[in-house]
Amino acid sequence: MVQLLIIDDDPDIQQLLQRILIKNGYSVSVANNGEEALVQAQKEHPALIICDWLMPKMTGLEVCQQIKNLPELSTTFFILLTSLSSVEDRVQGLDAGADDFLFKPVQISELLARVRAGLRLHNLSQDLKEQKQLLEAELKEAADYVRSLLPEPLIHPALAIDVRFIPSQKLGGDGFDYFWLDKNNLAVYLLDVSGHGLGAALPSISVINLLRSQSLNQVDYYKPSSVLKELNQVFQITPKNDKYFTIWYGIYHCLEKKITYASAGHPPAILLEGLMQKNWVENSLKTQGFPIGMFPNVDYKEASYSLSSPASLYIFSDGIYEIEKTNGIFLGLQHFIPLLKAYQCQESRNLDVLLDSLKSEDNKTTLDDDLSIIQIDFY
Repeated sequence: MVQLLIIDDDPDIQQLLQRILIKNGYSVSVANNGEEALVQAQKEHPALIICDWLMPKMTGLEVCQQIKNLPELSTTFFILLTSLSSVEDRVQGLDAGADDFLFKPVQISELLARVRAGLRLHNLSQDLKEQKQLLEAELKEAADYVRSLLPEPLIHPALAIDVRFIPSQKLGGDGFDYFWLDKNNLAVYLLDVSGHGLGAALPSISVINLLRSQSLNQVDYYKPSSVLKELNQVFQITPKNDKYFTIWYGIYHCLEKKITYASAGHPPAILLEGLMQKNWVENSLKTQGFPIGMFPNVDYKEASYSLSSPASLYIFSDGIYEIEKTNGIFLGLQHFIPLLKAYQCQESRNLDVLLDSLKSEDNKTTLDDDLSIIQIDFY
């Protein structure tokens, strides 16, 4: 039986409404004031509330505002019972969260019609809420799966790798991985699919699985340009698929201490080379190339860099520097690199510290874009 709650300090109104509604098959409870009603509503979770506007201590508007602020009662349909009928009064009631109005003196047919309409909307809202909760649970499950695909930090005699991944939503379009082609050659890449959410996550997962299993045809995985060329052929934009992605892909040869790399529309990887000092030798590792999927039959170029001293390589998506600062200006790559250098000078480095410094620059509580970063320390 549907549960209703009547809130009114007038016993006669209480009895009248209760009698009519019970006679029409509803389960009805009553409260004499707002404070009592709040306790009762949290206990009973009524589908619909009829509340008098003018009551001592706590008005109907105040009761409505508090009810609507409770997540478990957010879908409860709230009818204000009032003799106030001006447009200004109705606006005030709607702003407080009221869903409908019932004007005094109460007409029985109108009362029952508004209750029926309110319950229909309550049921619809409840269904939508349950669907939203189900969708959120499924997205969380999918996000957990995506995270399970991403690699763990790596400690090796020649290098150490640390990573961070923060999607702007529960799912994001960033993806990255590293794997050994043989005992001396490490492949590492980071990609950023256009858009957000599930539509961006699926291509990212596909790329990770393809590269990890080395399933691309006629590809030399030791040659970054060959990998990007084949990815571009496989992930071409079509009328049914409008997603493209940028990527940075590199190979590190441990014995030669050489990085061979290619990029497709991706931000440069930043190499900071030298001993622990304030003036690092900075190198921007990037090659020219269209994002993957934009144009067919694109040839990608690669380049190489030989390390002469201990160094750190940072590969990241553009979400790490496309941050709107508190002054309304975007951080930008040119201002992110000094933050990176300051972080590099710390004796005990942890990527959480770098991200905390970025959060202090951001004027929003949530990210506009996915954020991923790989830190590789070469010994």
